[in-house]
Amino acid sequence: MSRSDVNIRLSEIVCHFEQLEDPRSTINRHHPLPSVLTISLMGVLAGADGPTGISRWAVAKKDLLMQALDLPHGLPSRDVIRRVLSALKVDAFQSCFACWLNSLRDAAKEKAGINAEETNHVAIDGKTMRRSHDRAKGLGPMHMVSAWLSEFGLTLGQVATEEKSNEITAIPELLKLIDLKGSVITIDAMGTQVAIAEQIVDGEGDFILALKANQNGLFQQVMNCVEDHITDDFVRLTTERLEEPLKKSHGRVDTRMYLQFEVPNAFTGTSRWKGLKTIGMVVYKSMIKGEERIDIRYFISSLSLDIAQFSKAVRGHWGIETTCHWSLDVTYGEDGLRTRQRTIAENLAWLRRFTLSLLKQHPGKDSLAMKRRICGWNDDFLMQVLGINAI
Repeated sequence: MSRSDVNIRLSEIVCHFEQLEDPRSTINRHHPLPSVLTISLMGVLAGADGPTGISRWAVAKKDLLMQALDLPHGLPSRDVIRRVLSALKVDAFQSCFACWLNSLRDAAKEKAGINAEETNHVAIDGKTMRRSHDRAKGLGPMHMVSAWLSEFGLTLGQVATEEKSNEITAIPELLKLIDLKGSVITIDAMGTQVAIAEQIVDGEGDFILALKANQNGLFQQVMNCVEDHITDDFVRLTTERLEEPLKKSHGRVDTRMYLQFEVPNAFTGTSRWKGLKTIGMVVYKSMIKGEERIDIRYFISSLSLDIAQFSKAVRGHWGIETTCHWSLDVTYGEDGLRTRQRTIAENLAWLRRFTLSLLKQHPGKDSLAMKRRICGWNDDFLMQVLGINAI
């Protein structure tokens, strides 16, 4: 890739940050904000964990950056990068990536042969950054709640909370950051709240919410209904079901059976749940050393009967744990990072999630960790990852 091509590609990235309000005082604006943020994004993609790493990477790539970016006073120092990321409003920073994320999503759909208007599945779940605690200030580890577009490996947004129990207040804020129209939103039991279901339906989306005892009245009615109908194999209910093939590994034999039925008229209190149409259940059977174990999970949904769609979304929800959160810990070492100042920790967490999305769009067969290393070694490869889907 020629230097002129590099300049063009980086200028396309810089434009995403040009409308962002600079949080610094006028006298401290020696380094243009879009240039500082572009360097931060590239540095994290290339393996940096924070301001020190970003600064050192920038020094190693000085020739490239000085030619391609507006840097009238040279490269920004570690302290400049830290001040910017510590002062930048988190929600405004994330919003700069909206158009870029939309282009990545549309390109991924086109590549997969999926109609642009086809339903998206968005999984919402939280992850604790275990070493981000600050005992001197009485702060525990920061908890990040993310929205994950499971089919394509894209993080659409995130909201930070001080504790996992605060997910109930974080999820509505996260839902405001994403386009709900035409999406199926899956959330675990902590997010199974009347107001959250209403927000999703009002946004023209659908929900599949895990049902546990925190919604005791509805949960008990579902349990009683299943107990009543399981004896005759649900012949008195209109149901759809799907059983997945056996999976054998490490001495285990697993099966999953999905079953979905319309909410019975006899149920009470269901009018509180806007759009509620169906109940879903998943029966997990595992045989370990000759001993059978059974686990049953229940869900409420605004979707009509469609077992293929229901089962796909439930399976896809696990992807935020096995793909997104696992990659953040293994590829980025997020659990071991000690960034304690909350704003910079959240902005860096967003850069990790966004660059993970970029890496997952790259078609190469190398592991994510290897791709990240190559981004640090090879400028052409770095530009490929940044521009893989023509911003």
